[in-house]
Amino acid sequence: MDKCFIKRLAVVSLSIGLASPGVALAMDARIEGVEGDPAENLEVYLDGLEADQYSPQRLEAEIRRLAREALKVYGYYAPTLEVTFDDPEAPSEVTLRVELGEPVRIERLRFRLAGEAAEDPPFRSAIAGYPQQEGDVLKHAPFDALRSKLAGLALERGYFDWRFTERRMEIRPWAHSARLSLALDSGPRHRFGPVSFRGQHIETERLEALAPFSEGKPYLASDIATFNQRLGQTEWFASVSVRPRLDAGVRELALPPARLGFLNALDVEGLPPGAPPAPRLSADALASAGDIQAPAVPEVPIEVTLTPADRHQFEVGLGFATDVGPRARFSWDQPWVNRYGHSWNHDLYVSGPEQKFSGVYEMPLEDPLRDSYELQYGLRNKDDEDTRTMEATVEFGRRWKFDNGWEQYLYLRSTYEDFTQADEDNEVLLLYPGVRWTRTRARNPTFPTWGDRQQITLQYSSEAWGSSAEFLRMNADSQWIRSLGDNYRFVGRVGAGSVVTDDFADIPPSLRFFTGGDNSVRGYAYESLAPEDDEGQLIGGEQRLVASVEAQRRLTGKWWLASFVDVGDAFTDWWPQELNTGAGLGVRWISPVGPIRFDVAHPFDNQDAYRIHFAIGPEF
Repeated sequence: MDKCFIKRLAVVSLSIGLASPGVALAMDARIEGVEGDPAENLEVYLDGLEADQYSPQRLEAEIRRLAREALKVYGYYAPTLEVTFDDPEAPSEVTLRVELGEPVRIERLRFRLAGEAAEDPPFRSAIAGYPQQEGDVLKHAPFDALRSKLAGLALERGYFDWRFTERRMEIRPWAHSARLSLALDSGPRHRFGPVSFRGQHIETERLEALAPFSEGKPYLASDIATFNQRLGQTEWFASVSVRPRLDAGVRELALPPARLGFLNALDVEGLPPGAPPAPRLSADALASAGDIQAPAVPEVPIEVTLTPADRHQFEVGLGFATDVGPRARFSWDQPWVNRYGHSWNHDLYVSGPEQKFSGVYEMPLEDPLRDSYELQYGLRNKDDEDTRTMEATVEFGRRWKFDNGWEQYLYLRSTYEDFTQADEDNEVLLLYPGVRWTRTRARNPTFPTWGDRQQITLQYSSEAWGSSAEFLRMNADSQWIRSLGDNYRFVGRVGAGSVVTDDFADIPPSLRFFTGGDNSVRGYAYESLAPEDDEGQLIGGEQRLVASVEAQRRLTGKWWLASFVDVGDAFTDWWPQELNTGAGLGVRWISPVGPIRFDVAHPFDNQDAYRIHFAIGPEF
């Protein structure tokens, strides 16, 4: 076959492909004579207009139609339009010159509420907040937004019989005026009816206590969402569904099939062939049929469908941190152990310097999410630096959670500790009460852009009730996270503690203060900063002070660069003459399990030293 013929065939095929209806090019539009929102709306309306789908005459007509539609929503109903094509026969670009003309102005606004919504503040606020007044240039968007808002409020606030009795935007282009009318008849507001549960394994009274509403309270859709969320937070259930039964009244009016007696059966048999049986209603139903009417205060019964959570849940975790090296955790959780919603959790933690087994038995009270009793117990073995200790603890406490976000935990703890600190060996049995206040707030908990965490603990022990030592111990920590834009993040920490006692030799290592490490003063080994004895062995401090400031900048995507300065120490007499200081640079990567932190820190008291810190997990 001739090569020239093949080339010509290829060119023809390419031309046909480019001319195919499936490949359409959008027309470029240049708009003159108007700016601001009307101009942007014109661009939106004309965007994607395909010139090859129309003849030049139809294309101009379509451009004019779209332009008028785009300008009407801003009150311009009689614009003057001039359309110019770059090529009258095969246009690919259009220039649209616009003279807006005199706008349509609002001559009359008439908004009305009827029914119970007339006295409901959110409805009145929505109307009072209408952004336009009589005499303003008409804009369609506020009217549409008000209509949507009133309809949404009606559904959210339980006006299920609502309707618009008037909804009109009367435009008079020849008079350059508009009359807007909107009237809503909400009808009666529904109230919460009885709550029914299906599939629950927890006492009904416990579940009802989680509802943010009571029977007869005005309906709110947000209360349904809150109830659903609270049931999920208990961790008692694998799935939760809370639904209002708007069709409950229809169901209750349905009559069950009548049972035929002997005489009725004879009557049915005596009917002519093919004749339908007469309807059967009870005497009471016939007597009251004429009196059936909607209740004065309509109710919405709430139906809750639940699926129990797995009774036994297991989790295994592996990790690494420069403070403790490789570490492993095994947890066995029982989110519910009986119909009262009690839970039981066990945790086994293993690392090089520390091994710990602990358990918590929680007993919810009247408000399961806010009030509870807790029984905690644990065994801990620690061998790190100059500390060797074996500790056994039993604790009973009461927990309260408040509306302001603070949590209070009041407890009584018994601790037996057999320890060696430096060259001191001792065994102590302590019985002491304590109280702890905590609050954590965060946006995006995995990698917060804003948040803070406070914790304050007070503990007191006295020989008067059999403790081996008398002391008052105070400890407080605070941490903040703030962001500047999307690319800058700042983290600050400060912590202080004190043990007031005349029996420091009887204070076990778990109650003494040590600093240094990933979450304390970087650049120093884990818990390596504390007062020392004459042989240079750590004995722990009676006081503690640490502070840190860190600035982070996004490099790209999920990668961040960090620079930091940490100061702190544990010491005997307040105030220390000098605090240890470490500073350095680090990298953060936001992984699915939380940020991975890699830091290189330099301790200022050793010019040639540096230390690497590596950790996984959120700051809080």
